[in-house]
Amino acid sequence: MAHRSHGPALKNRIVGTGEERPDQLLANPMNWRIHPEVQQDELEKILETVGWVQRVLVNRRTGHLVDGHLRVQLALKRDEETVPVQYIDISPAEERLMLAVYDPLGALAVRDEEKLTELRDEVLTDALNEEIDLESILRPTKKRTKGLAHDVRACQCCKGGCKPGCGCYREPA
Repeated sequence: MAHRSHGPALKNRIVGTGEERPDQLLANPMNWRIHPEVQQDELEKILETVGWVQRVLVNRRTGHLVDGHLRVQLALKRDEETVPVQYIDISPAEERLMLAVYDPLGALAVRDEEKLTELRDEVLTDALNEEIDLESILRPTKKRTKGLAHDVRACQCCKGGCKPGCGCYREPA
């Protein structure tokens, strides 16, 4: 048996998979993610084109969603019969931790612009669904405005211009 150099083996917290009716899935009351209309529209187009490719994540102990709120919301909107689910067994404290860091950890990845351009060009050539706004999805989302990080796609009133008087503008602290 090989010697582990990084401590004990990681625990497998996955306890099952299944299908659930979307109206039976419980949104997490601590979910801090807001999904702007552009994200909702683009995800719906992708789901219509490809279908389900990732399960939503549900904590078996609390019954709360940990990941997949928008997919469940879209399933409800579309009257989908079921949603693919992966169940995990974690404590409420671990659930809060995962809810806080799951998406931000993925966002820490950096872009290889050359590979992304090549992939984008291939996707555009494939033309699986010409209504998918690939440029809107792939453009960098963070913009600095007077020292504040601002999500351009979340700003519906000024499309990222962020000027005094606009609903999303905040003076730097």
